[in-house]
Amino acid sequence: MNTYLVEESAVIAAPAARIYALLADYQQGHPSILPARYFKECTVLKGGQGAGTEVAVKMEVYGATVAYRMTVSEPAPGRVLSEEDVQAGVVTTFTVEPMGDAQARVTIATVTIAQPGLRGWVEKMTAPGIMRRIYRAELAQIAEVVDK
Repeated sequence: MNTYLVEESAVIAAPAARIYALLADYQQGHPSILPARYFKECTVLKGGQGAGTEVAVKMEVYGATVAYRMTVSEPAPGRVLSEEDVQAGVVTTFTVEPMGDAQARVTIATVTIAQPGLRGWVEKMTAPGIMRRIYRAELAQIAEVVDK
């Protein structure tokens, strides 16, 4: 299978538990950290708190709109949150690593199945840069929101 990985990390000045709680709250917390420039919709379809939650997400990047139906799991509760759209072949994980009591390293990582052929080659060359830019904006919003 032709996949690629994109990830971005930042150290955020807040306790790991507070950051994780923000990420796992799909009713209010998680939507508040999504950059509005790219994320046009995040609707809870089922649940709303951590594992078992299902969300519909619409993203717009360079004029193209992409829709995902993500199912949330917690492979390591309190530390790793995962969103997966099986049909699209996309898995995004949020890993929160404590660094003392007052800060944590947050990593957003996505594994994606690339399109076949030339289209997939172009995707693998262009998408990672765009995705890292989105993740940097998202990490900045996490830092801003947990600071309030």
